[in-house]
Amino acid sequence: MPSLPQITLTFMFYLLILSPTPSFSLNITALLSTFPNLSQFTALLSAATPLTADLSHRTSISLLAVPNSFLSTDPNLSHHQLSSSALTDVLRYHVLLQFLSWSDLHSLPPSGKLFTTLFQTTGRATNNFGSVNITHDPHSNLVSIRSPAPYSSSNATVMELIKTLPYNITIFTVNSLLIPYGFDLMASETRPSILLNITKTLIDAHNFNVAASMLSASGVVNEFEAGEGGSGITLFIPVDEAFADLPPSVSLQSLPADKKAVVLKAHVLRAYYPLGSLQSTANPLQPTLATEAMGAGSFTLNISTFNGSVAINTGIVQGIITQTVFDQNPIAIFGVSKVLLPREIFGKNPIMSVKSPPDIGAPPPYNDASSPSGFEGQPSHLSSPPGFGEDVTSNVAGVYGSELFSFVLCCINLYLLV
Repeated sequence: MPSLPQITLTFMFYLLILSPTPSFSLNITALLSTFPNLSQFTALLSAATPLTADLSHRTSISLLAVPNSFLSTDPNLSHHQLSSSALTDVLRYHVLLQFLSWSDLHSLPPSGKLFTTLFQTTGRATNNFGSVNITHDPHSNLVSIRSPAPYSSSNATVMELIKTLPYNITIFTVNSLLIPYGFDLMASETRPSILLNITKTLIDAHNFNVAASMLSASGVVNEFEAGEGGSGITLFIPVDEAFADLPPSVSLQSLPADKKAVVLKAHVLRAYYPLGSLQSTANPLQPTLATEAMGAGSFTLNISTFNGSVAINTGIVQGIITQTVFDQNPIAIFGVSKVLLPREIFGKNPIMSVKSPPDIGAPPPYNDASSPSGFEGQPSHLSSPPGFGEDVTSNVAGVYGSELFSFVLCCINLYLLV
């Protein structure tokens, strides 16, 4: 029969296995900056703000980078004036949502295997054309990448592995820019500018007078409208009843002008997301315009689906999309049932509201954390596409980590006494 010390040490071992792992944040541009021959590709990534913000929260990816010598002569860039939103989607197609080593690539079958890219998660990819098929030829030892669509003209060959951080990221170089099948390059050149008057649109909708007044008075609406011609924008605008529903402890009007502007920016995504994309995207954590102003990992929104509705959570407040005010690429405006109060300004305790969302039942729980970095590793409430390989931290370990640590200390003391 095992002695008490042996049982204690064995139990401690299993407890330590369940302990939370430290969070990991990827800074792709910093990693790529050490490779001069990738400077053009790095510059494209740096300019794609929604993409770099998204990548900072990923924990397991493989990046396909195109060296300067191939990128500078690529016909897709030289013959087309891609909009920033179109170029961002092309770059998303170069991010595989799975850590792949060099040996992993060379063990693939000649028929290939499908891998999901970040572009597939946007909801803008047709069928599974946001994935890539990677094949390995055992005779030539070449690893090729192409669209899963038959007869796709876009393909590339993997040249070398230049960086690996097991098991978080690998960076491979490829000899061509990859274009998703069915991606309309011409549309990005000819798409007309909408030049929407956001304030007037909200006033005409008859249920957003408070928000329209705040946006106009703060001046941030001008920044929102300036984003219409770039990668697009998505606005979550609280209905008038949402402002009436705020508890007495919350006074938006008493905030300094700079903080009030940050609160308003925390309601806006720097990309166009139609309702279908919000319902199907595999990455629920989204940076906002306030994230860009205040730093990565802060002022993010956790987007999920519940009972057929889209729920938006800040960490202390959760609202739902109640209506579509405007939706035409590159602008989407949705009405939401709550003022999306950032926890970075209004604290970390959930704010209880007198009124409930209309007939959707209780919202799903939000796993709050003690700092903005706590958003990393949150499990998705949304459906993930096949092959999605992002690592997430164990919920059990996250909730009970501190209690396990205290118990382990007690076990150690017991062992020493024995």
